[in-house]
Amino acid sequence: MITLVRIRTLKALRSGLSEAEAAAVAARRDAEQYLAESEVSADSAIRAELAVEELRDALARSRADAARLEGELEALRAQSLLDNEDRQALRTLLRVTRKQSGQADRVYVLFHRGTLHSVHATSEAAETAAEAEGAAPSGWTAHTPGAALPPASEVLWRVQPLPLGGAR
Repeated sequence: MITLVRIRTLKALRSGLSEAEAAAVAARRDAEQYLAESEVSADSAIRAELAVEELRDALARSRADAARLEGELEALRAQSLLDNEDRQALRTLLRVTRKQSGQADRVYVLFHRGTLHSVHATSEAAETAAEAEGAAPSGWTAHTPGAALPPASEVLWRVQPLPLGGAR
């Protein structure tokens, strides 16, 4: 059987074939470009995932460091408060010491039946010493200035202030 094809039809077929081949070449070129772009995108996605993991690790380390530093800060604040309390206590002790180290102008002598028993810095210390030796805690009487003292041998316990620093 013989097939007859018209030249016009043959030309149309050949022209359609060349157009189809050109479209196929363009499609291959587009496919290669899309493939290259997808490889670049995949590489970028992998790099992004690695960067995210590194950032998460860095964030975890930063949070741990922040928690440790907060603990240290609390400890330092507590230490600072203790240091301030210590300084205040030292200032108070220094003030008291300075007041007490001022030269005393008198001492309090404790006599037992007229005999010297002990010498004290305060009247209260002398009375406490006498009470420790058996004196009645309520047996102390105040001496009226200018009045005559009873003889020392007649008094069981007597606290008498004596001036310091020479005769006055």
